[in-house]
Amino acid sequence: MATTRRTQQERRDQAESALLTAAAELVVEQGVRSLTLARVGERAGYSRGIVTHHFGGKQALVERLARATQAAFVSGRDDLPPGPDRVLRLIDDYLGGLARLDVSNQAFMLLWVEAATQPDLAPVFRERDAAFRADLRDDIEAGIADGVVDPGLEPDDVAIAVVGQLRGIALQLLLDPRGVDVDRVRRSVTGYWRQVLAAKPADRIDQR
Repeated sequence: MATTRRTQQERRDQAESALLTAAAELVVEQGVRSLTLARVGERAGYSRGIVTHHFGGKQALVERLARATQAAFVSGRDDLPPGPDRVLRLIDDYLGGLARLDVSNQAFMLLWVEAATQPDLAPVFRERDAAFRADLRDDIEAGIADGVVDPGLEPDDVAIAVVGQLRGIALQLLLDPRGVDVDRVRRSVTGYWRQVLAAKPADRIDQR
């Protein structure tokens, strides 16, 4: 039976995926300080040289892991125009991801917490959170401009509040999985922000 040979890019992608999975597992099982190129390679079944070839060093590995694990929380929103529906989709998907709290999600939250006291992690997560808030802010501003978001809201403040709420719920779930009913919280939080963001009838008239 003939077999299809993988391309070099396919082999590279498979190796990178395996290495990132191994890194996430090490973070969850043994903590961020256990993360070394040698241990990641050993866990994934590759040499340290392969890990170095893919990432160069630990800092680049952590940055790539942060991006990959954060992306696992939410699906794409490119099918929606800028505005409140994108914000609500993000909130709903983020909390939905917590209901499936896997190794990738846990690793991201643990790295995020460690960033508060680890100088090498702090810049990575400042950048990720800044990008997170910027996306939210842009959608709020677009909704205000279109007359569908309450113009009395401050976009920067909304972005900070949403990120803080989502991160806080995730941390509570990590600490006490049985104490957080994610499905119920998901419905409540998404509904709350739908009400908060919605422009009042008088505001919609003023925008005309």
